[in-house]
Amino acid sequence: MKKIEAIIKPFKLEDVKEALGGVGVEGMTVSEVKGFGRQKGHTEIYRGSEYTVDFLPKLKLEIVVADSSMEAALNAIIKAAKTGKIGDGKIFVLPLEQAVRIRTEERGEAAV
Repeated sequence: MKKIEAIIKPFKLEDVKEALGGVGVEGMTVSEVKGFGRQKGHTEIYRGSEYTVDFLPKLKLEIVVADSSMEAALNAIIKAAKTGKIGDGKIFVLPLEQAVRIRTEERGEAAV
C-alpha cells in the first residue's frame, strides 16, 4: 500500500475529487494548510501599507491506495490539479506498512 500526500490549490479540490473517484479512489482526508515553495509568497497592500504574505493557503490531501492503483491515482491528481502556473503544488508518495479498519478490525488493503 501507498500513502499519497498531495498539496494543491484550494479551488482545485472538486476537480481532483472527481478525478480520483473516476479511478476508483473511495476515500481521502483533506486538511487546510499554509505554506510556500519557490514562489516565496507575494506582497499585498492593505490600508496603504505593503506587506509580504509568506504562507499561502493550500489543501493537503491524504489518500491511501493499493500499490496497483498508485499510478492511476497520481495521474488523476496531476491532470486535475495542474494549472501550469507556479504554486500548483506537490505530491509525495510514502510506503504504508499497515492499515486497520477499527470497526471491523480488517487489516491491510481490505481496510482501505
